[in-house]
Amino acid sequence: MSLTYVPGDAYAHRLDPRTKLAVQAAFAVAAVAHTTPWGLAVLTLPALGAVRAAGGSVARTLWAYRAAVPFLVAAPLVEGFTWGGAWFVPADALSPALAGWRALLLLLVGGAYVRSTPIRESRAAIQWLLPGRVGVVCGAGIGFLMRFLPVLRRDLATIRSSMHARLAAERSLLDRIRLVGVTGLRRVFRRADGVSLALRARCFAWNPTLPRLSAGRQDVPALALAIALVAWGMV
Repeated sequence: MSLTYVPGDAYAHRLDPRTKLAVQAAFAVAAVAHTTPWGLAVLTLPALGAVRAAGGSVARTLWAYRAAVPFLVAAPLVEGFTWGGAWFVPADALSPALAGWRALLLLLVGGAYVRSTPIRESRAAIQWLLPGRVGVVCGAGIGFLMRFLPVLRRDLATIRSSMHARLAAERSLLDRIRLVGVTGLRRVFRRADGVSLALRARCFAWNPTLPRLSAGRQDVPALALAIALVAWGMV
């Protein structure tokens, strides 16, 4: 599973994208303000609720972040390890463990947003939040990024599969890194040239017709949650 929009009729799909951005920002404020085990335990509930509200599952969302999760898990183990004596000091591992926990919660909330929000709605919300040329540039950039990353991930997966089929596992680690890096960069530049050509062929406009945004009754609980998270973060 990759981090892309999945059409559906879950609760998060029916929310205004501005509401979902407000919830993400409020959650980040609360996560930065409350870094204790008790605070993160409380924040775990809305994070899990966001994933379910988007019609996803925690396991699949974490699998989409599989490149980052091992580092978050390994950080407290490495920090707590010590040579000789007790070999592992729990007090030293506590801080990175809490930081990794907080990062995982933020990733879950972000994954719920991506799964439930079309790219055009995200662009419309950003341009509403940042009026003028700045909003147009940021909105277009976010749109390109969210469309481009899944393609690049598939390209890298294809490169790795091709390498395994050609017994690249027998090569040294440096050779494998070089092959993946060089081939991946070639794909990136080729994709970028293709995107540039496609934009020119379609007469790319800085002021496209974006979907109309409108908040409704379904946004009230989510906005209330955002306000509560900000208030709790300021306490």
